[in-house]
Amino acid sequence: MKNVNDYAEQASEIFVLSDSFVRIKELIDDESATIDDIADVILLDPALAGTILKLANSSFFNYPGKIDTISKAVLVLGITEVYNLVIAFFTSQAFKGLNAEQDFLDDFWCKSVDCALIVKYIGVKLNIPNAERLFILGLLHNLGELVVQQLSPEQVRLANSYTSTELPWDKQNNSLGFTYGECAAELLKQWQLPFTIIEPIRNQDNSDFTYSSDETKLLYLSKRIMLSQYDCSAHAIELLLTEEAMQQLPIDQSLLQGANYFCDIERLSILSILNPGAAAIY
Repeated sequence: MKNVNDYAEQASEIFVLSDSFVRIKELIDDESATIDDIADVILLDPALAGTILKLANSSFFNYPGKIDTISKAVLVLGITEVYNLVIAFFTSQAFKGLNAEQDFLDDFWCKSVDCALIVKYIGVKLNIPNAERLFILGLLHNLGELVVQQLSPEQVRLANSYTSTELPWDKQNNSLGFTYGECAAELLKQWQLPFTIIEPIRNQDNSDFTYSSDETKLLYLSKRIMLSQYDCSAHAIELLLTEEAMQQLPIDQSLLQGANYFCDIERLSILSILNPGAAAIY
């Protein structure tokens, strides 16, 4: 039986990030690189440049003026945020050839975008510094499901056949020996993404909060809020969100309602940019 590292290593050979991504990452890691250096590489990929400009001008960022150049996007949003948009674009591109039914993929990206929107919304409301960067955690949190779907689709069917008294990540662990979150983290490690992205995703199902960062706690809670609207709508909310978990951050009922409302407003615009096929179902 394959372990989580086996899946991640195989997936990293199938789902490859482009040379443009590697070059952009090198420039971002290079302290002597300028904004124009980064913008020039982004402009070599028209689809990437167009996606970044669409996202930068969307209501998601709510920038009061028009961002009409990549250099301005990097200047206004910051290098880290533009890098996150680059990651989002190339991740969606890498998985376009996945062997799966379209309904499965549409559902996957809808849930991923919702989780991303929820974690960003709550982060902003709780005044977490640079909360926009949290979006990428939600978007990538469940990539492990796509990895297993590509390599062992029958295992996904088994892992996803849980009852309303079972938690999805417990079923994944029992069926696979690891969770989708752990698999996602290992793939992101293979891709050499930042530790600040990998660790919250790796620990998103860890209910021991002793050493959890705020980012990990936010993802833990946001994923469960999202699932309560989707696959776990029949679960008792106390099973998904225990009292101890809810006490980790000052989240009340009005914040939960606001997060779900934010998803309803922003979901379509983000999906239409990152995954137009999924947007079509709305």
